[in-house]
Amino acid sequence: MDPHGPTTAAERQILLNSVVIMLCIIVPVIAATLLVAWWYREGNRQACYRPEWTYSGKVEIVIWGIPAMVIMLLGGIAWIGSHELDPARALDSRKTPLNVEVVALDWKWLFIYPDQGLASVNRLVVPVGRPVSLKITSATVMNSFFVPQLAGQIYAMSGMTTRLHMLANRQGQFQGLSAQFSGDGFSGMRFNVDAVETAEFDGWISSVRQGGRALDAAGYAELARPSPNVQPVTFGNVASGLFDNIIHTTTTMTQEDAALGICRGVSSISNERL
Repeated sequence: MDPHGPTTAAERQILLNSVVIMLCIIVPVIAATLLVAWWYREGNRQACYRPEWTYSGKVEIVIWGIPAMVIMLLGGIAWIGSHELDPARALDSRKTPLNVEVVALDWKWLFIYPDQGLASVNRLVVPVGRPVSLKITSATVMNSFFVPQLAGQIYAMSGMTTRLHMLANRQGQFQGLSAQFSGDGFSGMRFNVDAVETAEFDGWISSVRQGGRALDAAGYAELARPSPNVQPVTFGNVASGLFDNIIHTTTTMTQEDAALGICRGVSSISNERL
């Protein structure tokens, strides 16, 4: 309910419109229920008792017509909104989108900036007013990427790529999280989205390139190990094609590896219940 981007602002408007439309039925029904109970109370001698009454065309029109109109109106809002807010649909902007590749790990988020050749963990830095085009996957069990104030929720699945576009229209720090339970470290699988001015973003890029360590095959293998509550870290040099290699690796996993991953998730759920 506190949007800071065009997508979430549109989602809030759809929610508010839907609530108002449904209140057009809920409020009169509640009022009519109380009125009928009051009018047909035992002490009201003016209430007319009609035991033989069976049908009224006017009542039937009201009972079926108004709800049908409301359903069609809500359906139209949902239909139009679902197409306009398609996660894979690029946002209308004159600025070139910033490409970011997102990988869900146990239990952290890896953000790769392919055009800049760097990466960060559990921190996504974006320029204000510039669209961000996200390609999302998972290197482990299914997960869910969610930044409530900037973008809708979308799933991250191993061997697959989902798309999401978002834009921050003001400076600030916005919390992102995983909305899909994925094991013991799920509760700490959070990250910050820092929306900064373009000059500050360019400065951050330069500082990461100068001070960040390299994310090669060995570095990724170390990073991919399950670890909860990971603090943000940056990588100034990322191996070319890392995101595609992650997708290819998870696609060609053996059935035994996939079964182990599923069992680990099931075991975590069982432990939580115990």
